[in-house]
Amino acid sequence: MARDPETIQREIEQARDALAVTLDELGRRANPQRFVDTAKSTVRARLEDPRIKYALYAVGGLVALALLRRMFR
Repeated sequence: MARDPETIQREIEQARDALAVTLDELGRRANPQRFVDTAKSTVRARLEDPRIKYALYAVGGLVALALLRRMFR
């Protein structure tokens, strides 16, 4: 069953357009700056959680006290 050359050409062009859209989407998703921005927003959101924020304050305070104790001993 032979197909019309114009039909084949139209299908090829549609496939190219679909591939171009897919490649553009992959390029947008794989953008390194997007990964950095996503990581930053995730870290900021986690640090705004009071349980994590105050736990980090406590750890920082303990480290500071340990350093001061070591310096003055």
